[in-house]
Amino acid sequence: MQLGFIGLGHLGKAIAGRLLDCGHNLTVWNRTHSKSEGMLVEIASSPVSVTQNAEVVFLCMFDSNAVNSVLTQENGILSGEIAGKIIIDLSTNHFKEVSNFHELCKNAGATYLEAPVLGSVVPASQGSLTVLVSGDTTGYEKVKPLLENIGKHLFYFNEPALATKMKLINNLALGSFMATIAEALSLGEEIGIAKKEILEILSVGGGNSLVLNAKKMKLLEEDFSTHFSCALIYKDLHCLQDLAYEQKKTLFTGSVIKELYARTFEEGMDQEDFSAIYKLFKKK
Repeated sequence: MQLGFIGLGHLGKAIAGRLLDCGHNLTVWNRTHSKSEGMLVEIASSPVSVTQNAEVVFLCMFDSNAVNSVLTQENGILSGEIAGKIIIDLSTNHFKEVSNFHELCKNAGATYLEAPVLGSVVPASQGSLTVLVSGDTTGYEKVKPLLENIGKHLFYFNEPALATKMKLINNLALGSFMATIAEALSLGEEIGIAKKEILEILSVGGGNSLVLNAKKMKLLEEDFSTHFSCALIYKDLHCLQDLAYEQKKTLFTGSVIKELYARTFEEGMDQEDFSAIYKLFKKK
């Protein structure tokens, strides 16, 4: 299938690579053109040109401002003829903004599906992501086989913004697990136990989780090359606070974890992998 793909950050490039491995042809656009180097894809000159030969266009952007830009800017997706096309937005958006994206695309005759994913670069390259989807049922059924190329688990919600809200809730657990594992590791080292042994014990004890399994080698080797950045989880936890505010719910651990990730900006670590939070505890 001829697909469009906009947004070749760490995650986007991994997902695009997976789609290529599954035999699809891609027309891509990215603000930084060099990120498409080495990929066997057609390079588009603008977001709208991505849609010309593609029935389905994926977006994988940093935040809602970036999504809004590729949709509405001059030469953005909505400036072209997109009636009948399906936009699959893999970005983690603000839950209020995503409702607007549904409406904008509907008014242009296109189907918008919000489809934030759980997982980062490695599962993306293996087609093992979890994909949360909200939007038109007919559109979802049409692209479900395509989503199964990138996702091992699919969860569908008809109500707009529900998938995005669930993604934010998931990242409450994700960030909290990561911070707790990092603090436990640092404290264990402080009392004189070797890092490798601490991680082995945590992995069969209270720390056993997908998070620890995914980040064990990064913590062991202190290789914090980015799969999912501190800046991204900070952004998601900020959106989560807005969700809690709207629901008039207190957010205890989420607020603390968000402020810990805020420190990564002060320490110049915001573009490193979110497991780099370990360094905040280690330096004390």
